[in-house]
Amino acid sequence: MLYLVLVVMGWMNIYAAVYNEDHYVITDISQKYGKQMIWIGTSLLIALIILIIDENFYTAFAYFIFGAVLLANIAVPFLGREVKGSRSWFRFGDFGIQPAEFMKFAANLALAKFLSNQNIKIADYKNTIISLLLIGTPLIIIKVLQDETGLAIVFVAFIITLYREGLSINYLLLGFFAVLLFVLALLVNNLYLLLIIGSLSVIAVFFVKRNAKNLFIIATVGLLACSMVKGTSYVYNHLEPHQKVRIDVLFGRGEVDLKKEGYNVNQAKIAIGSGGFVGKGFLNGTQTKYDFVPEQDTDFIFCTVGEEWGFLGSSVVIILQLFLIIRVVFMSERQRSPFSRIYGYGVASVLFFHLTINIGMTIGLAPVIGIPLPFFSYGGSSLWSFTILLFIFIKLDSHRLQILR
Repeated sequence: MLYLVLVVMGWMNIYAAVYNEDHYVITDISQKYGKQMIWIGTSLLIALIILIIDENFYTAFAYFIFGAVLLANIAVPFLGREVKGSRSWFRFGDFGIQPAEFMKFAANLALAKFLSNQNIKIADYKNTIISLLLIGTPLIIIKVLQDETGLAIVFVAFIITLYREGLSINYLLLGFFAVLLFVLALLVNNLYLLLIIGSLSVIAVFFVKRNAKNLFIIATVGLLACSMVKGTSYVYNHLEPHQKVRIDVLFGRGEVDLKKEGYNVNQAKIAIGSGGFVGKGFLNGTQTKYDFVPEQDTDFIFCTVGEEWGFLGSSVVIILQLFLIIRVVFMSERQRSPFSRIYGYGVASVLFFHLTINIGMTIGLAPVIGIPLPFFSYGGSSLWSFTILLFIFIKLDSHRLQILR
């Protein structure tokens, strides 16, 4: 029911985002809202097929599905068609498929298959490496071969699944400090930052037992921190101009031209803020109607929600999305099969990542990386992938009572 409610709400907001008075019928397939109706219909058919297939199929063919979708992602830069500067689509006439979207459920299946093996303990160093490879391989392929930064970063969400399955919190702390150091390296003069790291390393020597092991750890951590600071500067200086601009806009580095690099986020904030508490009403959004917000039917669909339905409507959308995620988490915890539990946490992690990053980038709290809002953004590939991701878990859950503990 939550799935159906979110999909219908998304369809209505797509209609509002690209409303055309000359083609006002919502089922007009010459318009995006008409095409989305077809995507919704086919998604429901896909959901039905998933529920009909035996649940053991997803366990038995997890690695095969992962390999097949991975090959499709490797092939698309060579066989696909370029769309908006990225060669990541297979085109069949007016019909397009983006294989990177389907990599999410494929990687989730493979990760669940690996971690559900009785002999696998995530705390073991070797198993941690293999798990990270299952996540990192599609991330690297999608980023390097297809230049789809947003879809690539989504795979970081699976770290939440690994943590639930026993990954040491030290890895999470290490990741947190790495991100913190990355941000500081962009905001603070590198020379000052290096001096601070060196000073903290010297101070640490006086607060630990001075033996070879502790001194080695302090020296290693200090060198790694210094290397990351210099590495961040190197990577930033070698980014594409549009990627540098997005980072500069996010962190307020220098003067941001609101007519150029800062235009997207600024217009998004104006649209959402202009909705006030209750919004301007359905089809009455001026920022939306006059196309001031770019990509307002895909990546910035939340702007339409904010402008036309205000704070109340935005809150309803966020609450429904969070309720779905929480529901998936509760369902995951009641599973008798480790495979189903792990897969369920993967579903929740991906949905949560999409929700937070998409809304975050529309209000200036996250970089604009092109990531859809689950069940709301226009597009067949994203809707199909979210449908498959969710309904495989629903199928697995429906047979939980048939599994002996």
